[in-house]
Amino acid sequence: MKRAGGLAALLLLHACAGPQHPAPSDAAVTIPAGWRGGGGAGPVAADWWRGFHDPALDALVARALAGNLDLRIAVTRIEQARAQLRGTAAVAQPSAALGATGGTSRSLNPFGIGVDQQRGQGELDLAYEVDLFGRLSQSTQAARDAWLASQDARDALRIVLIATVVEAYLNLRAADARLAIVRQTVEERRQERDLIGRRFHAGYASRLEDQQAEAALEAAARLVPSTLLARTVQEDALAQLLGIPPTDIVSAGEAVAGVPDVPAALPSEVVRQRPDIAAAERRLAAADHRLAAARAAFLPRLQLAGSAGGVASTVLADPVSLFALGGSVLAPLFQGGALRAGRDAAAARRDAAAYAYKAAVLQAFREVEDAMASVRYVTEETAAAQQQVAALEQAYRAARRRYQAGYASYLEQLDAERALLAGRLDASDLRFRRLAAIAGLNRSIGGGWTEAGAGGEGGTSRPAEKAIGGVSTPAAQAIDLATPPNS
Repeated sequence: MKRAGGLAALLLLHACAGPQHPAPSDAAVTIPAGWRGGGGAGPVAADWWRGFHDPALDALVARALAGNLDLRIAVTRIEQARAQLRGTAAVAQPSAALGATGGTSRSLNPFGIGVDQQRGQGELDLAYEVDLFGRLSQSTQAARDAWLASQDARDALRIVLIATVVEAYLNLRAADARLAIVRQTVEERRQERDLIGRRFHAGYASRLEDQQAEAALEAAARLVPSTLLARTVQEDALAQLLGIPPTDIVSAGEAVAGVPDVPAALPSEVVRQRPDIAAAERRLAAADHRLAAARAAFLPRLQLAGSAGGVASTVLADPVSLFALGGSVLAPLFQGGALRAGRDAAAARRDAAAYAYKAAVLQAFREVEDAMASVRYVTEETAAAQQQVAALEQAYRAARRRYQAGYASYLEQLDAERALLAGRLDASDLRFRRLAAIAGLNRSIGGGWTEAGAGGEGGTSRPAEKAIGGVSTPAAQAIDLATPPNS
């Protein structure tokens, strides 16, 4: 009978907590075995941008990591989450309070004689809530996951920042390369204009040819200001990333010398390598813990209390010691549906976190696929553009020889010049677009971040996991809190 009664009590308590809330089945993620465009496992360098072999770029990345304001904001959010964790963990610890009172008074005794009395009392109060059903521990676990998620969010921002700095720098160097091509063309057309002018004054060229040469020179010269403007805009963008006012931070220099290795990773590795996915995973774990805490709020709470102290008074011969020990069990009966509403809200937030996790994984897969396609196709386009430039150079030389020999008009040579300039500019832009695509691929795979070094202040990697729909996602399991942050 006793055993049956105990079982009935446990079933009743379970019923009080309400039904279980499994994760939504359509939030499951199926990880593909490989990428649509091919590619397999390969190393992802944490300092991949050093593959450009550009000291100026290395210095800019270091300055951005030290001075970027968004990164500093992310650090303050980590501190905020850490403080919230300390506050939540403190609720599960015993509390103690020390009090003291004292005073003096005069009163009349039964014989009508005034009596002076001095009285003092000291007391130490202790209280502790026994976490019978895990409500407090689940809340602490949720706060810890939120804290770790804030660190992962900081790491994700760091990856984006590095890639953005690299891309801005490449755009700036692309402007430098365009400027060099344009200025070279201006100088060549100035020499051509002077030559045509001398031929015109000698009677060997027409006024039309002289005017066409002048127009061609001005057409090339007007590209210089627009190219300088593009360079200034990129330099201002770099300054903002560094957390400083717009200024001259990068001098005009030579083209980027190196090309980083093109990374490769399996889809399952991308899930482990990207900190934004790690952050979504921890947020899901936190929501799962909060749901468990909301369900535990339906169950009784056991609180223990005790006090000890003493009273000393002039009317007492000796001080008197006092103490009290007790406990209480508080079970919710009726709160107008507040507990049920809190549980349902927690379940909805957990479901939203599960969908957010799936969205983060799918977004990562899309970014990697897009980046791999960009590297592949821009590389092919760059090779074709280089071959086109070689053909245009031959066509220009042929047109120039034909004009000088009197077999073609000057307009034919001008057309060849214009086509060659456009081809050179396109080939230069494509070269830097390819470098930017490689930078984007490193960012999408999670280059610059490794799980082993992402524990941050917490010193842990990823939360406890369980399989949900074929992908590892966090569960409401215990995370070691033996060494919580200092309270």
